[in-house]
Amino acid sequence: MSSKQEYWLSGPIPDVPALLQPAAHALLQSVREIKTYLTDFPEDRLWEKPYGRASVGFHLRHITGVLDRMLSYADMKALTVEQFDYLKNEGNGENAPSSEKLIHDFEVKVNQALEYFKNTPESILTEERFVGRKKLPSTVIGLLFHAAEHGQRHVGQLLVTVSVLKNK
Repeated sequence: MSSKQEYWLSGPIPDVPALLQPAAHALLQSVREIKTYLTDFPEDRLWEKPYGRASVGFHLRHITGVLDRMLSYADMKALTVEQFDYLKNEGNGENAPSSEKLIHDFEVKVNQALEYFKNTPESILTEERFVGRKKLPSTVIGLLFHAAEHGQRHVGQLLVTVSVLKNK
């Protein structure tokens, strides 16, 4: 497959249920785009907030955290203390890992999500699930789709921030 061809045009991902293909494609596209956008990105700018907007480091941590949290909710699990700590520190660049490590962490989480998708029967996708302490209603497919589309939204924001900081 050409690196310029988007994942959604590459055919089905083996063993991922048909209804989860769009989410799987979006997650894989996010990984590819992040790696492309951050090629030659200056590490010392990872936590800069141009014009008061979120840093590149925040976007990288946030999409990993959102994906992790949505998988927990889809699995009917409450968030752990570690997940709450991660959420609290998504925007904190102090003692933060390198961009390479943040990208790696996201890619690992995407691979975990793809395994989750492969083990999720389509018959449960419309089952009700709940989000957060307020127990807001969703469904399995709603949570998994949200994780993918939310990631794509932040990748777009990351691209703009990278472009601004690279040309500064």
